[in-house]
Amino acid sequence: MNSLSGKAVAHKRALTVSAAAVLAVATVVTPVVVQSAYAEPAKASIKTAATEVAKGSPIAPMTVSHKAAQASFNALAVAQITAEQVKGRADLTQLDAAIDALQNNYSSDPGTLHTLTVSADDAVVDANKAAIAHDAAVAAAQKAAAEAAAQKAAAARAAAAALARVNTPSGAQAVAQSMAASRYGWGGDQFSCLVSLWNRESGWNYQAYNAGSGATGIPQALPGSKMASAGGDWATNAATQISWGLGYIAGSYGTPCGAWGHSQSYGWY
Repeated sequence: MNSLSGKAVAHKRALTVSAAAVLAVATVVTPVVVQSAYAEPAKASIKTAATEVAKGSPIAPMTVSHKAAQASFNALAVAQITAEQVKGRADLTQLDAAIDALQNNYSSDPGTLHTLTVSADDAVVDANKAAIAHDAAVAAAQKAAAEAAAQKAAAARAAAAALARVNTPSGAQAVAQSMAASRYGWGGDQFSCLVSLWNRESGWNYQAYNAGSGATGIPQALPGSKMASAGGDWATNAATQISWGLGYIAGSYGTPCGAWGHSQSYGWY
């Protein structure tokens, strides 16, 4: 009887020493890469060990400590990996604090380890949510910027196409007829005189230039820079030249027919 009792005590001591040795190794060695999937099984193991404690298992206390330590190591590894993955995409304050708490913990108390593990797991979840939200915001901003750029490009193409139409003789005449009616109330008779006048002066060519006198554009402004009063794009936009030319005619001759009559008499207006 004494012999059996002695063997039982020795066996218990051996298990105790073995469990303590495992825990000691676990507290020193931190896995370099631990998949996040390990965390839940580790927690489940803690619950199983706790059940063993309730049943009175002699090695259960050490099992609980070991499982709690392993769960904390898994949580630390996952937290460290997550911190690298979400850097620049999430606020790492909470996650860094959880990592520091695990790294600087010297307690083997299962309750303490469980608390630190849960805090780290929660911080990982929050960091991932923040990173996802950040990515979504960046994607939305990029989409909005792309759409704005596309709209701007489309508007530029439309403006260029409109300018190209205006800068043809027929397009320039259409603009002149509309502008003459809306600004000065001139009807078809006056527009007919205007067509004749500017046909003679420039052929309704916005690029027309008289090398001898320096007269420029559809209305043959002398010098061409006078038309800058109607717009900075006077050299490239027929509508700007027309705007200046109609103003000049109204101020100098009253109407296009008045200007055309002068041109017919003197060869210029």
